[in-house]
Amino acid sequence: MPNTSDLQILFATPEIRPLIKTGGLADISASLPAALRKLGVDVRVLVPGYPAVMEGALNIQSLYWFGDFFGFDEVHLLSAILPGTDIPLLIIEAPQYYTRGGGPYQDPKKLDWPDNALRFALLSRMAAYLVSSASPLEFRPKLLHCNDWQTGLAPAYLHFATEPQVPTVLTIHNLAFQGIFPPPVVAEVGLPPQSFAIEGVEYYGNLSFLKAGLYYATHITTVSPNYAEEIQREPLGFGMQGLLKQRAADLTGIVNGIDNDEWNPAADPHIARNYGSGNLDEKAANKAALQKMLGLAVDPAIPLLGAVSRISYQKGLDMLLEIVPTLLEEPVQLVILGTGEALLEQSFTRLVQSHPGKVAAYIGFDEKLSHLVEAGIDMFLMPSRFEPCGLNQMYSQRYGTPPIVHATGGLVDTVIDTTPETLLDKSASGFLFGENTAAGLLDAIRRALGCYRNPNTWRQIQLAGMNRDFSWDASATRYLELYRSLLAEKD
Repeated sequence: MPNTSDLQILFATPEIRPLIKTGGLADISASLPAALRKLGVDVRVLVPGYPAVMEGALNIQSLYWFGDFFGFDEVHLLSAILPGTDIPLLIIEAPQYYTRGGGPYQDPKKLDWPDNALRFALLSRMAAYLVSSASPLEFRPKLLHCNDWQTGLAPAYLHFATEPQVPTVLTIHNLAFQGIFPPPVVAEVGLPPQSFAIEGVEYYGNLSFLKAGLYYATHITTVSPNYAEEIQREPLGFGMQGLLKQRAADLTGIVNGIDNDEWNPAADPHIARNYGSGNLDEKAANKAALQKMLGLAVDPAIPLLGAVSRISYQKGLDMLLEIVPTLLEEPVQLVILGTGEALLEQSFTRLVQSHPGKVAAYIGFDEKLSHLVEAGIDMFLMPSRFEPCGLNQMYSQRYGTPPIVHATGGLVDTVIDTTPETLLDKSASGFLFGENTAAGLLDAIRRALGCYRNPNTWRQIQLAGMNRDFSWDASATRYLELYRSLLAEKD
């Protein structure tokens, strides 16, 4: 069993902050390796060489050139450093697959790239190769940590290799995205015909990258304990619940952490005025700045509700739209920051037009503004229909902004509902609603507004959230314990 000092881990991911980001996976792909490295683990991150990665990574150097890499022509493996960290990157430079406009998964018209199966088969194949004895690198990982469907084929490639395989961990960040492709892709990505079976990569007549990982990985993790339970049954199993229940002994929920340096109201450079639990009154300056910036009536007394979110059905923002006419009968303001489904975006834009001074919507994403929203609003809205972990509810509590959340996934694990009991023991840090409806959301908002009208109660809820520890330290330690146990079983 290795000591931490010689424990080498390859962490394979399709995105990593600050180079390329579409969601929380990018944050975790930077924060978890950083926390593990603080524990003495030699973690290196494998990522595709998208244009943003090639432009933003530091100290890029050539490692190895493959004229032919399992049928992928002209693949170049590079080393680099993630900006602002000491995290070593391994970058797959393959312009024919990664050098293009749009995002990592979709073209500028938001259509999936037609060759996504090959693009992420290459990522998976490289991950499997770099933990094998054939790797040309001195870096010899003892374990491979994969993330989401884009790396799901790596455990399958290792399973069908002739040599003994290193342990593999697959983390599910969102089970709804499964990487499903037609049967001919099995041969195109170099999997043997026998893999295309129920006890393998086959999923309702198609190939699923995610199922490949779930079936062949040594261990499966997901990003909160509650979500690990939810995905073993309908509806949040999304067709995979049978397999996940079968593998329950190899499934662990480890809640995500947040970057306490980046999300710290006492030192945040993106907000109007810094503050902390000792000078919480300074938070009001951020509310005034946000109201002024977004064209809302500048009024310190009126409750300001907000959301920073992908504007989608999954995030429950259609339910918010449904209750806005009733909600605005109260003396409240609303701000939305995000991008997503066009019809929902248009609906929020119309709300701004029909309720000037009371509703603001920034359609797009602005990192600096997201920090000011967290600091400036009074309550954070997160009515997600499902939420594997979620990060904003943790950011909000750290910023003294009690969240109002649906009781699902990691939201249950990270928000302590305000009840008579939790108010008495001073643990209440937000508001949960169990009824997944617009009415349930409205009731929770009204419950929060009732507490807001009592300054002492509201201050107690704010401080309880601000004093909670959402750092990566505990979660990284749990991952390290898991790695150790898997390596002990192998030995």
